[in-house]
Amino acid sequence: MKNNRRDFLFQEKQHVNNFTFDKRVAKVFPDMITRSVPGYNAIIDNSGNLAARFVQPNSNCYDLGCSLGATTQELARNINVGNVTIIAIDNSQAMLNHARLSSDGIRRDTTISLINDDIRQTPINNASLVILNFTLQFIQVSERLALITKIFEGLKSGGCLILSEKIRFKEPKIDQKMVELHHQFKRCQGYSDLEISQKREAIENVLVPETIDIHIERLKKIGFSSMHIWFQCYNFFSMYALK
Repeated sequence: MKNNRRDFLFQEKQHVNNFTFDKRVAKVFPDMITRSVPGYNAIIDNSGNLAARFVQPNSNCYDLGCSLGATTQELARNINVGNVTIIAIDNSQAMLNHARLSSDGIRRDTTISLINDDIRQTPINNASLVILNFTLQFIQVSERLALITKIFEGLKSGGCLILSEKIRFKEPKIDQKMVELHHQFKRCQGYSDLEISQKREAIENVLVPETIDIHIERLKKIGFSSMHIWFQCYNFFSMYALK
């Protein structure tokens, strides 16, 4: 999946609307996400490594909020068991239109399905792996428990949920410091203060982060047997939970 277009969407001063994954975003998304999320490529790569460890034969894998399919591609390259179907879902047709998935390195008995759908409505069945990479944060807080419960119920015994999110911190001073460090990261990636400010304004009512403790308590309440944080940088983290 190659896309070398540079993200200049917020370079000029403008009236800022709520952020949407439209055609403009789809065209620059690879550049936008790697320059905005510390450790993004490491999270995608290691989603593939976790797939090699947890995907079971004769099962389904779900990439919920798959965007352009980067995680889907890594799953497909790393699955080492037979008769697996990867179901990649996104509610943005513009994003799916720009998805480019290669068959290089993929087992012949692994199938990939790209589906335009609302992940809140999508059935989860016979799953050994479900991935929410920077997706849950865009779901209304009141609907997150129901979504994760549905995922848990659709997972096979020993199944794995990978959850990667932007997070907030309970202590205001720490939270503010992490925000500042994140903004400094973005400056180092070439974003101007105007771009950072306008992007933040566009996304603040769309992306609602929670604390790590809230994520863990939700997973425990639903019934996941163990949870492990394997990555954290500033106000971004990734964990996996086992059924």
